[in-house]
Amino acid sequence: MTTKREQILAAVATTLAATSGATGRVYRSRQEAFSRNESPAVVIEPGPESIAAEPVSTCKIDHTMTLVVAVYARGTIADQVADPVVKSVHSLLMADRSIGGRVMDIWPQGRDPQFEKGDLAAVWEVLTYRVRYRTSVTDLGS
Repeated sequence: MTTKREQILAAVATTLAATSGATGRVYRSRQEAFSRNESPAVVIEPGPESIAAEPVSTCKIDHTMTLVVAVYARGTIADQVADPVVKSVHSLLMADRSIGGRVMDIWPQGRDPQFEKGDLAAVWEVLTYRVRYRTSVTDLGS
């Protein structure tokens, strides 16, 4: 059995598979560079995670994870190409803020465009979300 964190990331990947403009190009982490014909694309990764300083109860731990969703796009004005994909990602994530009952809440935290110059401009629109969830003290999978 996987950790609850990995279960959440897998559920997000399933949810975002329907992202408008990136169908078939949604990845749960990716190490390879994207070719021109692979954009726009969406990459889902975990960010930093913290645990509540005080216990919720004798058997539960509250976690706060940063979810990182990067939208990669190329075009003459790359951020304009990425924008409808970013809109779709956000709408899909906010449609069920419990991610199928796996989390207490998901909430947007920011958007950070990272531009690359080349023969065709590229952008990584890095979207961050705060995800709050709870596990057992003895088992990070439940």
